[in-house]
Amino acid sequence: MSFESDESSTAGASGSGGSLGMRWPELLMAAFMLAIAVLVIIDSRRVGTGWGDDGPKSGYFPFYIGLLLALSSGWILLSQLRRWSRDTEVFAEHAQLRLVMAIFIPMVVYVAMIFGIGIYFASALLIGYFMLRYGRYRLAITLPVAIGVPLFFYVVFERWFLVMLPKGPIESLLGL
Repeated sequence: MSFESDESSTAGASGSGGSLGMRWPELLMAAFMLAIAVLVIIDSRRVGTGWGDDGPKSGYFPFYIGLLLALSSGWILLSQLRRWSRDTEVFAEHAQLRLVMAIFIPMVVYVAMIFGIGIYFASALLIGYFMLRYGRYRLAITLPVAIGVPLFFYVVFERWFLVMLPKGPIESLLGL
């Protein structure tokens, strides 16, 4: 599967460097939503979609939401396949995709780091990275914010609301 741009979609595009057409993003998103809908339908059937003595079973409403999601995503999927050769609309320019990836990749790394070092230190690193890299803040401003925000959320969630968030080995060493 290739996400190559089509000459027809780049012909009218402003700027150089090419673009990504609407075909693949629309097709993949519709297929993804259809898969989620099937998962919702299957799980709703597992817990019951009918009526019990005291009203609808717990899968009743999710089942119909899943059906609506399946119908709408299936419709989008089929209509995209029908107009595949005629679709020349541009989804995004490559420069725009690079900007999205500049945010998306650090977020994926952040989520992975939560499981390794815990949410508080991962959050401090993410905030610090974005402040230094994109905000171009000095270290004297970045450090208090990058440390202060996770500390604030620690106090709010873990101390006030008693909601435990994922911790890593560093928090365990500190007794948090």
